[in-house]
Amino acid sequence: MDQPVHDSTQPAAERSKQVKQRIASLRKQYSRGRDKRLRMAEQLQGASQYQLMRAKFGKHRLAMVSLALLALFYFVAIFADFIAPYDPLQRFNKAIYAAPTALHTTDAQGQLSLPFFYTTTSKVDPLTFKYSTVQAKDAKPNHLVLFAPSKPYELWGFIPAEVKLFGSDTGQPMFLLGADHLGRDLLSRIIHASRVSLFVGFGGVIISFLLGVTLGGISGYFGGKIDLVIQRTIELVMSVPQIPLWMALAAAIPAEWTGIQTYFAITLVLSLVGWTGLARVVRGRILSMREEDYVTAARISSASSWAIITRHLVPGFTSYLIVHITISIPYMIIGETTLSFLGIGIRPPDISWGSLLQQAQDVVVLSNYIWLLWPAFFVVTAVVLFNFIGDGLRDAADPYTK
Repeated sequence: MDQPVHDSTQPAAERSKQVKQRIASLRKQYSRGRDKRLRMAEQLQGASQYQLMRAKFGKHRLAMVSLALLALFYFVAIFADFIAPYDPLQRFNKAIYAAPTALHTTDAQGQLSLPFFYTTTSKVDPLTFKYSTVQAKDAKPNHLVLFAPSKPYELWGFIPAEVKLFGSDTGQPMFLLGADHLGRDLLSRIIHASRVSLFVGFGGVIISFLLGVTLGGISGYFGGKIDLVIQRTIELVMSVPQIPLWMALAAAIPAEWTGIQTYFAITLVLSLVGWTGLARVVRGRILSMREEDYVTAARISSASSWAIITRHLVPGFTSYLIVHITISIPYMIIGETTLSFLGIGIRPPDISWGSLLQQAQDVVVLSNYIWLLWPAFFVVTAVVLFNFIGDGLRDAADPYTK
């Protein structure tokens, strides 16, 4: 075997000093890591269930990254009026089916420059009737700037503003994700549509959560005829195919209802179908816990049935309920997207990610203007992020496992 080669010109005393310094550095580094682990162990020794879950969830890197990205999604949705460059209903007659605007960072001389784009227009081929994006020969660069002036609007409906997060210095329209069949900016419409698609999940999950926990708790605690009626009702709802049931309930929504009324109606439709699975799980958990000693002690102390269910039984599997809520939200998002895609959900002029995908039903349109599928990307991304967070919460729900 080859022996390590040492510099013979280096004095032995100096080499020995370097080795000792290296050993001392490693010992110090290991000591810091060990002290940190000991301090963390001492802090978690008397920690509550919530603190243990939080500590273990923080070690799940994929879940933490997903949580940060999902927080960004909701931040953009909340400040949609300021972040979206244009009003979702604003039309540009010269930009019908405009392709995504190309941004440049080098000028004609090859020098680095701030991002800019050239003004383009849409022209239709008289033979194929296909729209194509054409750049004018004498087009001048339009630079992308932050806090660009815009038309007056109201942030959240009551704060007057005249500035957007970004725009062009010349006021020329740009379409970073392309435009639709009416020349409306697709990016602006996706940002505004995220308000409905992202927040419909919270409303539906809250209602289905209350229904599932309440009916499941009553069914598991009392048993008998009450349990029989609730379980047969659950089986009846679960036996009907989900999409036809959604369609039947959504079709009952009056066409003259406003966007807000339709939004809450869709939320109610989704929640009326999504509570059955949770109710069954809650019933099973309570059946296994209702004969425990602490429940018997609560009965002897004259505690009411409602107090026993809410204060003693349900808190015993709170971690599971948290995980269930997180995993249920993406199913609500998919449900709203499905209904709106089929035309029985959110109706124009209100928009959601599902309603934006209606144009993608036409294969001919989709083959020519592939950017109309961008809403599907955001739907899939949001659902995947929620699932990753749910995986992290599922692992953290039992913090004593490795």
